[in-house]
Amino acid sequence: MEINDQARKELFAHVEDLSDEVINRKPAENRWSIKQIIQHLYLMEGSVAKIIQTKLSNDDQNITTVKPIQLTVDRSKKVDAPDFVTPTSDFSTLHDLKSKLSATHSALHDIAENATEDQLAVKSYPHPVFGEMSLTQWIPFVGYHELRHIEQIREVKEQLGI
Repeated sequence: MEINDQARKELFAHVEDLSDEVINRKPAENRWSIKQIIQHLYLMEGSVAKIIQTKLSNDDQNITTVKPIQLTVDRSKKVDAPDFVTPTSDFSTLHDLKSKLSATHSALHDIAENATEDQLAVKSYPHPVFGEMSLTQWIPFVGYHELRHIEQIREVKEQLGI
C-alpha cells in the first residue's frame, strides 16, 4: 500500500486549497472536472476493494503473469473508464469527496493488511488494458491509477488558470 498512501497524500496536497466551485468546474465540455476525477478515483478504489473481497471469498484460483502496472501513469495512452466508475456531473463538496476517498482507501488498506500474499497471488481479475491480473497487483494498481489522475488534475488546474 506504499504507492497508494503516497498517491493519496499527493492527491490531497493538489486539491486542499481549492473551493467547491472550482473543483466542480469543467475546463471544457468534453473534459472531466476535478470533482469528476476524484469521484472516479473513489469509485475505482471501492470497486477494486469489493472485487478483491469477492474473489478472496470463493475457491477459484487463477495464477497469472506479472503485468507492467507502472505503465498506468503514462497519460499518452487514453483509456475510457468503464461505466461503473464513470463520474456524474452532480455538484459535490471537497469535504464529501475526501470522506468517500478516505472510506475506500481504508477498505483497501484493511484488505491489504488482512489478506496474505499467498491468498492474493493465486487469484486474479481481468483488467481492461492488462488482461488477467493477480489480486496482488490490483492493490498497487490503484495507487498508480491515482498518480495517473493526479497528472490529469494538474492539467485541469492549468486549464482553469489555477
